[in-house]
Amino acid sequence: MRKGSDQTDRTTEAFVVHPNLLFTVAYEMLGSAADAEDVLRETWLRWSGVDLDAVPDQRAYLVRLAIRRALDRLRAMKRRKESYVGPWLPEPLLTAPDVAEDIELAESMSMALMLVLETLSPTERAVFVLREAFAIGYDEIADAVGKSPRGRPPARTPLPPARRCPPPS
Repeated sequence: MRKGSDQTDRTTEAFVVHPNLLFTVAYEMLGSAADAEDVLRETWLRWSGVDLDAVPDQRAYLVRLAIRRALDRLRAMKRRKESYVGPWLPEPLLTAPDVAEDIELAESMSMALMLVLETLSPTERAVFVLREAFAIGYDEIADAVGKSPRGRPPARTPLPPARRCPPPS
């Protein structure tokens, strides 16, 4: 009985290290805190049945599980998409300190990002969030979404000072 308990303890310890990362990935993909929490629970259920000795990188594996659960949820939501009157507005998630200007800026940026993400396919959304928000490498992202990394963009090079836009005055 102790062996099973040790496995459960190791599984729980490995999961509780990354819940904020997993929630953020799911929220950025889904635009809803409630859906992100559901994905987090589904990820835990899948994770609890995994043999940890067979997982070389637990963080990457957990992110992959969360991405796949979020993609499944996005596909299901698209299949049963309800008719909504008016523009779709994502659920803003406020995480800034309680300062009026910071809240206003965070809310507008969150809304703008969610509207941009809405135009992307679920897989494109996952790639964007993992690369831009978490700086995960293209090879790891390709593996997580089940694609080949052959079409990755070239490395970004900064513009020379003469080509940069002047700062607003």
